[in-house]
Order: sequence, then C-alpha cells, then structure tokens
Amino acid sequence: MLASLPLPHPFGSRAGRAVLRRAEMSDADALIALLADDPISAARGDRASDADRPAYLAGMTEVLADPSNDLVVIDLGGELVGTMQLTLIPGMTRQGTKRLLVEAVRVRSDLRSAGIGSAAMRWVADDAAPALGAAMIQLTSDAARTDAHRFYERLGYTGSHVGFKYAVAR
Repeated sequence: MLASLPLPHPFGSRAGRAVLRRAEMSDADALIALLADDPISAARGDRASDADRPAYLAGMTEVLADPSNDLVVIDLGGELVGTMQLTLIPGMTRQGTKRLLVEAVRVRSDLRSAGIGSAAMRWVADDAAPALGAAMIQLTSDAARTDAHRFYERLGYTGSHVGFKYAVAR
C-alpha cells in the first residue's frame, strides 16, 4: 500500500459526487465485475467466473500487501464504478527519477464520458504523483483502445514509446 497517497479524495462528476478511496477486500466482487465489463479484458479472460474468483482474490491480496502498489477505487453513491492500480517505480534513469505507473484504469461502461475518469487521472497528476515524489506518470494502453488513447492525449499524455509484452508459460 502506498501509504502517502492522499485518500480518500471526493470529487464531482456529471454522474454525481464520487470518492476516490483505497480498495478493500470487500470490493473484490465489484472489481471483478468491473474488469469483465470491458470487452478487451473479457477477451483476455476477465469474465468474472466463479471458478476464477480465487485467482482474483490472490492477486488483489498481493497488490494490497505490496508497499510499492495500491489499488484505488471510485465510489459513486456507495457503488464501485471505477478503479486503477498505481505502482511507484524507483529508477536510475533521469537522475534517479521515480515514476508512477498507472494500470488497469477502468470506469464502468455506462458511466464513461461523465467526467469520472478525467477527475481520477487529474488526481493522479495533481495529488498522487507529487505526494509520492514521482516526477513522471506512465501508463500503457492496448493498441485497440483508440478511445482511451484520445482520452489520455486530451489529458496531456503523449504516446512516446512502443510497448512490448511476452507471455510466460504457466
């Protein structure tokens, strides 16, 4: 858990008043459903099946226990409608610059374009990264997520690198 994250953080959106807060294990089922609400994630296996629940719970437990990671959720009127994972990465490059990696950004499909994702990403840039001493925020986005790319570009992110992945046999 990234202890110095400025949470909880209330904000307004076109869908109403929301709060960014640290995830708790009691959020697991809503988070699993949120991952399955995304067609690209669903195609990769995030289908919210009961058989996969133990694997999700194990992953969530590990993220929440890791001092370099945090799982943030967006609560709208008591309902979990968004999430993101934050990882603080120390580095040698750029004179020892710390980077804040933002991954698994999700907003429930029926609430996209309501200002929720923009408010959450502004919090990352304006509050979270400075509180953690990060001088750079980075993220990756699947090449098929063209709407997400336009969203990040509108927020000032630049597509400066090409990412690669290698699947390791389990």
